[in-house]
Amino acid sequence: MRLRPVLAGLLTAVALTVGAPAPAPAGADTASGTFQQVTGFGANPGNLAMYSYTPAGLPTGAPLVVALHGCQQSAADYYRDSGWTTFADRYGFAVVFPQTGSANNSLSCFSWFDAAKDARGVGEAESVAEMVARAESLYGSDGNRVFVTGLSAGGGMAADLLADYPDLFAGGAIDSGLPARCATTQAAASGCQNSDQGLTPAQWGDRARAGYPGYSGPWPRVAIWQGSADTVVKPVNATELRDQWTDVQGVGRRPTGTRSLPGGTTEDDYADAAGRPAVAVFTVAGMGHGLAVDPGSAADQCGATGAYFLDAICSSYHTARFWGLDGGGPTTPGLPAPSGLTAAPVGASSITLAWQAVSGAASYRVYRDGAVVGSTTGPSFTDGGLAPGTAYGYAVAAVDAAGAVGARSATVTGTTGGGAPPCFTDDNYDHVRAGRATQSGGQTYALGSGQGMGLWNTFVTHTLRQTAPGYFVLADGQC
Repeated sequence: MRLRPVLAGLLTAVALTVGAPAPAPAGADTASGTFQQVTGFGANPGNLAMYSYTPAGLPTGAPLVVALHGCQQSAADYYRDSGWTTFADRYGFAVVFPQTGSANNSLSCFSWFDAAKDARGVGEAESVAEMVARAESLYGSDGNRVFVTGLSAGGGMAADLLADYPDLFAGGAIDSGLPARCATTQAAASGCQNSDQGLTPAQWGDRARAGYPGYSGPWPRVAIWQGSADTVVKPVNATELRDQWTDVQGVGRRPTGTRSLPGGTTEDDYADAAGRPAVAVFTVAGMGHGLAVDPGSAADQCGATGAYFLDAICSSYHTARFWGLDGGGPTTPGLPAPSGLTAAPVGASSITLAWQAVSGAASYRVYRDGAVVGSTTGPSFTDGGLAPGTAYGYAVAAVDAAGAVGARSATVTGTTGGGAPPCFTDDNYDHVRAGRATQSGGQTYALGSGQGMGLWNTFVTHTLRQTAPGYFVLADGQC
């Protein structure tokens, strides 16, 4: 059991109306449960309001997700447009929507940049921790499966919370946000949003570890979402977040798997020694500042477009799967999820899966990237016809003799074999001319990954590795 104890410029935004959300505001996603304010959740030193969504028929022992809005937004905005209720209903978990307001910050931003408000045991951070304790008491949530996500300033606060309370959160997602402890004053916030802070991965890791000195338990798994054309929170923040959380997790900064997703999105995974992604970076090509949504009724679609809810890909779906929340909701039939799933490459075009047999299973259904790709009567399966050098996400579910499909396993990543990705060494000016990088304000950024490359001129030279179509990463001295 784990222990308990922003937008249009995070600090300069176009005004939107912010107020107390009315119950169950209408939105593109149809929600079956209850959205309501919860009062009396603790001392509340951060002066926040607590709202929650609980699906109909939610059992005890279900996961809990905390979702933090961006500047000039409200809990109702995030409830209505982010898509999280779709997956709360489908997979079976409660969602807490904390809300700040103009009394705390003139633009209703969470105070990710204020050391008196974003640290363990104080201010807004403590208020969120108190909300988690209250939700666990009210809904019987599983204290080992609590997750936090946030957009922009909410993303910056989510990163701080992961550093402050690694004993409370099993995973996090930072959408168009900033590294933990990037700024400790409001005056320093703009520099974090716009420029490389010049810290090493170890220094970034130390900033996160300083959130809970002496902590020696497991660290949360972290998903990082970034638009490559974001001019409010520059793409360098995603690189710094990757450096921070791979260092904290003790994994390398070279992707162990890369795959292409809808909406021009590239996912880079950074796996631990067991092959389980500990950090994932999702880069949405051409997207500006906001949360990626994809309105529609397909299994991988969600949300509604609006101010800073941008039509690209359903980030909530992929985040929920990254956290392993797709293991079945409250109506899932009785067969348990298969355990011990592994995925091993067989040459350049096949991956073989194996798992522990489930008692009572007549067959097994195999999922690749969320879609059914086959079935088998035994606890193994080979998936063929795949692209070389490509990562795929797999899960399996047991099927009983009556055809009822049980809970899905946790998702694992398998990568096919293949040749090494191509590398290109050139000066920054020619990298931009060749379409491998972009420039903004005289600075150069790798296309796709958004990694900072320095001044846009012929005097700065770098090596870029192409890991996917339209996606390049810095590879100086690695090719």
